[in-house]
Amino acid sequence: MASSRSSRARVVKLPVRRSRASARPRPRTQDLVAYGRTVVEAEARAIGAVPLDDAFATAVRWILGCKGRVVVTGMGKPGFVAQKISATLASTGTPSLYVHPAEAAHGDLGRIARDDLVFALSNSGETEEILRLLPSLKKIGAKIVAITADRANRLARAADLVIAIGNVEEACPMGLAPTASTAVLLAVGDAISMTVLANRPFDREEYALFHPGGKLGRGLMKVHELMRGESSNPVVREDAPLAAAVAVMTETPGRPGATSVVAADGTLVGIFTDGDLRRLVEHGETDFARPVSSAMCRGPKTVRPDALVVDAARVLRQARIDQVPVVDEAGRPVGLLDVQDLLAAKIL
Repeated sequence: MASSRSSRARVVKLPVRRSRASARPRPRTQDLVAYGRTVVEAEARAIGAVPLDDAFATAVRWILGCKGRVVVTGMGKPGFVAQKISATLASTGTPSLYVHPAEAAHGDLGRIARDDLVFALSNSGETEEILRLLPSLKKIGAKIVAITADRANRLARAADLVIAIGNVEEACPMGLAPTASTAVLLAVGDAISMTVLANRPFDREEYALFHPGGKLGRGLMKVHELMRGESSNPVVREDAPLAAAVAVMTETPGRPGATSVVAADGTLVGIFTDGDLRRLVEHGETDFARPVSSAMCRGPKTVRPDALVVDAARVLRQARIDQVPVVDEAGRPVGLLDVQDLLAAKIL
């Protein structure tokens, strides 16, 4: 016989234990912002207190006189800073590379040569992966510059030059995570890079050469690098029939939406565009035997081949036009810059 006890399972309610995190009150926005500000201020104070001295100047002179490359190394968070410093140097005219200290101990030391200059970043100066490299670097003959807290640690004692950043108090609430110290390392690296840049010949064109794929580099391009020249540059005489102008616009490679119009001596006198053509058709003016000079725009905006592309783009925007002739010193059209070229190069 079945038991009279209910077949339902007995539900036992256990006390709910709240985690320490859920029991903690939700922080207010102003408190979060205030704490974030203390971190920023702590790092700013640390950077402002960096005691740059003669060692800094010597490091800059060594880079300016370096016949090899500037090798930057660091482990952990300073390693990421080292990569950035190396990238900044390389992009501003100083041949540089980053070498991971652990990988260096397994063969990458072969990247370093006698004429190179090695910058080793370590706040404590006791990073084992870097210390392990020092005897080999000495044998190679590369000079070693330590960027570290003081001149008493093992890295500093083995280096040829020490840039001491001082004992930096971290912005971490536990005083452990590299924060202010890495900010200082980065600031010192930037100071070195920019001081080197300010004391060596390196112009905007060279900077653009090293940044062809970025917005900065594109902004430093010259018009002659982007314009449509030679066979892609449509040109007609002012006494040519309108039909000839339309044919040139159609048959020129890339089918530009305009053609430069020149006088008998080859100097620019006007421009005829597909917009001008549409307006003629809209008004029923379809006599294509008439000279193009009767329908062209006289005295058009122009740019020079050595002008910056960004300046040429400004001309197009302000004049609300899609094409601008590129003229030489004598006023002869040597190219045509089209808004589509600017869009393709991501200038606009």
